[in-house]
Amino acid sequence: MAEIELKVTDTPDPADRDVILKGILAAGEAVAGPANPRPLVIPVRSADGTRVEGGLWGRTSWHWLIVELLFLPESRRGTGLGTKLMLLAEEEAVRRQCRGIWLDTFSFQARPFYEGLGFTCFGTIEAFMPGHDRFFMMKRLVQA
Repeated sequence: MAEIELKVTDTPDPADRDVILKGILAAGEAVAGPANPRPLVIPVRSADGTRVEGGLWGRTSWHWLIVELLFLPESRRGTGLGTKLMLLAEEEAVRRQCRGIWLDTFSFQARPFYEGLGFTCFGTIEAFMPGHDRFFMMKRLVQA
């Protein structure tokens, strides 16, 4: 076996991540077929369009929408904008023939919000950080 180097770093080369990701995708696609990863992003821009205030950042892959980030500034919360973002993302996920949506959230964040949109919790890491749990949530989508 050839020699290898193992070294912990907190300043990785982004190209190294690409090698790891491509390997994972190739292995998964060999078993499950094409992943077809594709970004799904809905930025919330200021009224004049000059700055992003928040939004939704995710991707579709293997017929699932993975919501990686959802953020709204305090001034935009409770206005229905979060629901609108999630519904727009869900509509696009259906267009992309996704089977479902998955995301994670913390006990101090938005679990009740997601449950109100039809998500269920399928996993919990208790005390992920001191005093707070992490929840993994999903919603199955009905295809037309």
